Amino acid sequence: MATFGLAPAVMRFYSETVNEDSRLRSSADGRMELVRTQELLRRFLPPAPATVLDVGGGTGIHAEWLVKDGYEVTLVDPVPRHVEHASVVCSAFVGDARDLREPDHSFDAVQLLGPLYHLPDPADRRKALAEAHRVVKPGGLVAAAAINRYASLFEHVAYAHLHTERIHDAVSTILESAIHDGARGFTLAYFHRAEELVDELAASGLTDVQVFGIEGPTWSLVKAAEQQPGDGPTDELIASALAAARMAEPYPELLAASSHLLAVGRAPVDVIC
Repeated sequence: MATFGLAPAVMRFYSETVNEDSRLRSSADGRMELVRTQELLRRFLPPAPATVLDVGGGTGIHAEWLVKDGYEVTLVDPVPRHVEHASVVCSAFVGDARDLREPDHSFDAVQLLGPLYHLPDPADRRKALAEAHRVVKPGGLVAAAAINRYASLFEHVAYAHLHTERIHDAVSTILESAIHDGARGFTLAYFHRAEELVDELAASGLTDVQVFGIEGPTWSLVKAAEQQPGDGPTDELIASALAAARMAEPYPELLAASSHLLAVGRAPVDVIC
């Protein structure tokens, strides 16, 4: 049975198979994702001390640096193993992004850096974004991450097996349907287009929505270098790829090449006349 309605495959994946914390700290593209997520959020977050609700916050890898920056963080995640780990960093509770227990207008910022990945039903994504909007204060920040629709195309070239029939067909299905079924490798997931992510945040009532490519358009070069024999990508290559991500920000046509997307929006401030 799925906890909080989370798909059983997703629960098994994060409870038994993968350590997301390790991926973000050890793989080259994971480290790029962490660095860029930090710098983008720091650009938009209100000054510390402010309250942040980290929805789907996993083991607390983002809560950890937020706490060090001086923020008061509360973490919610559907995976008990994650919550147990995160509880040494901040207040952490088992919960569902679609049905938060937190009161209305109770946080200065709400971040969803994972939930939208694993909600293939658009109605569920609408619920998660509506809940984020409900609990953030007027004028507060909502930040939501998504996997890019085209990420698997670039990734499997980096792995040098896109040309094989099995991988070619699997990636073609993702490109056509936006859904990875979780049968192999990664678990059940939804892959967004940038404009779709913006539309979903705007439809939830958020304003001033912007979207960024987290790793930028050259992350797959770093990923490919990591797969080759030897010491892996150099610090210079990673630094250049991060520079490319920053330089690409003004050019929306480059969003499609990033592995992950980050959208930010604000809850409207009611004006009393």
